[in-house]
This record gives sequence, C-alpha cells and structure tokens, in this order.
Amino acid sequence: MTESQHTAAEAHHHTHGPGCGHLAVIHGDHVDYLHDGHVHREHDGHYDECARCSCPDCTDSCAVCTCEGCTCPTCNHSVCSCEHCGGEPCSSCVCSDCTCATCAHAA
Repeated sequence: MTESQHTAAEAHHHTHGPGCGHLAVIHGDHVDYLHDGHVHREHDGHYDECARCSCPDCTDSCAVCTCEGCTCPTCNHSVCSCEHCGGEPCSSCVCSDCTCATCAHAA
C-alpha cells in the first residue's frame, strides 16, 4: 500500500496503543493493530486498514501472512535474497549494501 492509496478504518472509541486490548504487530515502519478481522495502522491522525497480501491465493493481511512461497513485497515474512544475509526476514534485514527488492530499506 502506498502513501497515496489508503482506506480509512472504521471509527473506534479508543486509541490503539499499548494496553488497548488488540494484538500489536510490527510491520515495516509502523505498528498494526489486529482485531475482528481488521488490521489498523495509524496514519495522519486517523487509522487506515493495512495492506493485504497480493499473492493470488492469499487473503491475509501482510502483517500476519503465512502463505507458502509468498512473493508479496509488503508481507512481513519475506526473506532477504542477498547472498550474504543468511535468510534474515526482510523486516529485520540490516545489510548496508542490500539489493533485495522486498527489503524495506533497499534503495
């Protein structure tokens, strides 16, 4: 999901955060809050629905996707393809010369 494409989530009677009662998952550069089939992230003072996996047979959120052979660039479980990275998940890769297309910090 790009910054220009976002879908506002339904209104809540509380602010998501530590102790709000919803499972929090780190997803790239933000935190997603999971509940009732929704995955919300804070965006400019409101909450948006977070991205869904783009794989053809998957309907999960990128924050919790577990589909085998996933090729979605925004899913949390993508593995760095750099030969020297050692199979680190893209969400935690810190290679200074990373060339992996699914790592968040790749140029």
